[in-house]
Amino acid sequence: MNYDWDFGAVWEYRQMLFEGALGTLRIAAVAIAFGVAIGALLATMRLSGRRWLAWPALWFTEFYRNTPPLIHFFWAFYALPVLLGVSLDPYVAAIIALSTQSGAFYAEVMRGGVVSIERGQWEAARALGMTPGRVLRRVVLPQAAQRMLPPFMERSFELIKTTALASTLAYSDLLYRAMQVNSITFRPLEVYTCVALIFFFTLLTLSALAHLAEARLARGTERAAA
Repeated sequence: MNYDWDFGAVWEYRQMLFEGALGTLRIAAVAIAFGVAIGALLATMRLSGRRWLAWPALWFTEFYRNTPPLIHFFWAFYALPVLLGVSLDPYVAAIIALSTQSGAFYAEVMRGGVVSIERGQWEAARALGMTPGRVLRRVVLPQAAQRMLPPFMERSFELIKTTALASTLAYSDLLYRAMQVNSITFRPLEVYTCVALIFFFTLLTLSALAHLAEARLARGTERAAA
């Protein structure tokens, strides 16, 4: 099949795609910030040792880990306003869906990082007279952070890709803008190829920065151990 590629038509509407890319980064950054806060709270509840705290956090986490992300978007946009009696715009609904979903995954990343530290290190630090809080800050968290970084970044990349679902709520993200450009140019191959390349190079850049941060954190841990 012969197809005449023409990216000139897409280039003409590059401003729309640029605005969409900014919308994607904006919603991703806010969702990551809220997701980390939710994840830290859930992880603390799971690690508290109190059932009345651990069980709700467990069920919250399992619910979001075992249900489709698209359902979370639709529920936040269509169902939550019915319960609250208020209307939510696409941006707020998408933030709620992304934050709660990512929070469930971040919680497992954080909890896994903390419990991966050998119990002997806790006991040795306590034997030296450290308080539980100081053991956590000085001994556990520095090591746990290094172990948590790879899965944390992987989850963040997944969140950025999941932002494309916000287009189903008519939020002006990259995919939504791309659909508008396609409706004008009728060049789906070029339009969605550009969208794929924008996501690819954005995540590739973030991945490189994550590897640099991981290497730097590892060197800092080695110096502290020495």
